[in-house]
Amino acid sequence: MYPLTTYHLHQIFNELDRNKDGLVSIDELMSLLTRLGLHAKRPELELLVGDDKALNLFNFIFFYQSLNNIIVEENRDQIKERHLESAEDDDLRKAFGVFDLNGDGFISCEELRIALSRLGLWDEKSCGRDCMQMIGVYDTNSDGLLDFEEFKEMMSMDSLESS
Repeated sequence: MYPLTTYHLHQIFNELDRNKDGLVSIDELMSLLTRLGLHAKRPELELLVGDDKALNLFNFIFFYQSLNNIIVEENRDQIKERHLESAEDDDLRKAFGVFDLNGDGFISCEELRIALSRLGLWDEKSCGRDCMQMIGVYDTNSDGLLDFEEFKEMMSMDSLESS
């Protein structure tokens, strides 16, 4: 969606200015926002519009540009967040593959033990922890295996911080 031009904004302004006084009142502005599916409260608009309780053409254009900048920034943030989540999932899938030795989409107790041993993180003598217990903490469906989503939960920062 492209930003509106000054010409288009002038046309919209003229349509909104029902009484043709050269101003768009808060009521007229609320009507527009409601038609667009945006619900603003009167006190919020009064703060934005100021003491005059109406917008002239110049202030209407500024109001639009401010709203547009907020929307563009929010969209940019959402795109960045999705990209970061996607990159994080890719890294986690690679890590999952290190443990899913047979490639069946699950990490079994034996695969966990072998992978941890290869990484030098498992020692039968000193560790003494049962891998079934390790898996059991995150095995939400109690099948004795970790699928990717369970592995993802195990590797999440919240889980690591609470350990």
